[in-house]
Amino acid sequence: MNTATPALSLSAAWRLTRPGFLALTAAAVALGLAMAAACGCGFDALRAGVTLGLALAAHAAANAWNDYHDALNGADAANPAPLSPFTGGSRVIQQGTAQPEHARQLALGLTALVVLGGLWLALQTGTALLAAGLAGLVLGWAYSAPPLRLMARGLGEVAVAAAWWLIVQGAQVAQRGQWSLIAAVSALPFALLVANILLINALPDAPWDARVGKRTLAVRLGPVGSAALYTALAAGAHAGLAAAVWLHIPPATAWWGLASAPLSLGAAALLWWHLSQRRPVAALRPAIGLTIGAAIVHALALAGAFAAIAAQR
Repeated sequence: MNTATPALSLSAAWRLTRPGFLALTAAAVALGLAMAAACGCGFDALRAGVTLGLALAAHAAANAWNDYHDALNGADAANPAPLSPFTGGSRVIQQGTAQPEHARQLALGLTALVVLGGLWLALQTGTALLAAGLAGLVLGWAYSAPPLRLMARGLGEVAVAAAWWLIVQGAQVAQRGQWSLIAAVSALPFALLVANILLINALPDAPWDARVGKRTLAVRLGPVGSAALYTALAAGAHAGLAAAVWLHIPPATAWWGLASAPLSLGAAALLWWHLSQRRPVAALRPAIGLTIGAAIVHALALAGAFAAIAAQR
């Protein structure tokens, strides 16, 4: 009897990568590339394209790992009404379009691609890139996979903030060949806004995550505590950027990044309104959309600020 796993269709593989979220990674790479260009160190289009492709592949691999492990622990199956496409995974495994093994194979294949491409980039730019790339891959795997399972220990938000901070750093290192204090500080507010995406996305899933032992931050803090932390992160991200500009760490044009503040604060207001009115889970959809939009707008506006400096050189 043939027990081989049937082939994974291209459409199912595409859905496993959760392409709607990949725009966040593209924006992070754009920010890192703009930071590198602003230093006057030149710009290599080939390395930029490879960097973008590898970052997207790494993000897609992390998403596939998440679907695989949430299928094994039952978290996605336990959720009867996920707030798609934001929560509950890609659903291709739960709908029977793919098997858990498909997600694992896809994650492994994408990871191998990232490793090979990352080694080529490191040969072009130096070993400084290896640390960022390796740390990012480990975080993408450890977020979902045992024994670490960072998401289930209330450390998921820390992991994703660090991962997307590393994407920005990796993109600028791939151009410059070295780390930059200005880039490191300037990317921190963006990392906090990315953490808020995971935090608010976890709220609709919290009851089902708790049933399967996933002690996410939303489970640990509860709705009110999560909303308070969300508001603090949103306010802290924008206050932190303003403080950095005041201290003359990034260029003066970096205040453009504050364009995301109305989106973040609007999402926070909607989140508190949702809690006060005891609205159904679906009412969180606009707040989640604003949260994702805030992170992307912040990265792109800040990228524009650094690109403006580069254009003056």
